[in-house]
Amino acid sequence: MSRIDLHLHTTHSDGSLPPAEVLALAQKAGVSALAITDHDIVAGIPEALETGARLGIEVIPGIEISSVYGENELHMLGYFLDWKDVGLSSRLAQLRASRHRRNPRIIEKLNHLGLDLSYEEVKILAGTESIGRPHIARVLMDRGYVQSAKEAFDRYLAKGAAAYVPRELPEPAEAIAWIRAARGIPVLAHPTWVNESEEGLLTLCDKLKAEGLGGIEVHYSTHKPQQTAQFLNIAQRLNLLVTGGSDFHGLTKPDIEVGVGRGNLKVPEKLLEPLRKAADHVS
Repeated sequence: MSRIDLHLHTTHSDGSLPPAEVLALAQKAGVSALAITDHDIVAGIPEALETGARLGIEVIPGIEISSVYGENELHMLGYFLDWKDVGLSSRLAQLRASRHRRNPRIIEKLNHLGLDLSYEEVKILAGTESIGRPHIARVLMDRGYVQSAKEAFDRYLAKGAAAYVPRELPEPAEAIAWIRAARGIPVLAHPTWVNESEEGLLTLCDKLKAEGLGGIEVHYSTHKPQQTAQFLNIAQRLNLLVTGGSDFHGLTKPDIEVGVGRGNLKVPEKLLEPLRKAADHVS
């Protein structure tokens, strides 16, 4: 049976490979359908659609939008959305602007710590409007200040680390509304980030379902079997769609590969049709 991968990043946000190369890796992994879900930007979708048509891989227009939930970030994936929607484009531009306000403050903190780098340098490396901490991590790696992206986040960029700066983010209900307004299906990404008990996550998902949440990312590269079972149980109890993906980034997550995650991920192809039907209903 073929596999699908509904969570992939490219150079248009914080991935290290362009869409065409991500699609090539997907073909090698036996992926029949995938979603490009770059952070706060849809610029990689045209190239992905063109390449997918040539390789015989279905490409689902997607997005990943960060939101704030208490002390944590909560990410919303959007699938089958109208990626040309003017309202969505405007809202995503606002999110990218918030990154441009935050990133120089991170660089300033790093400079005060004695690390010599500039935001211009980060922007050149990124080559995209959607610039984030992974790009800063890559510059730190290139400069030899750290050996890996994980070290960069642990020492400098993660919450509570020496150069961390909080970001201006919408509430989860707002992110859901943006995706719905673009006729997409909102799905809660990597639910372990919510940092709640099973009942706490169930309560949150029930609340978000009332706001328009359509699904939950059950299958994910770093989910343990018991977590996958837990999230599947929540999806079934709340009648939410089940999705999954690798969250491939390339260099900043070198242990995660397209389609297979850390080697044992397999998102069943059968999950795609219910998602497609839900999107058709929205349209």
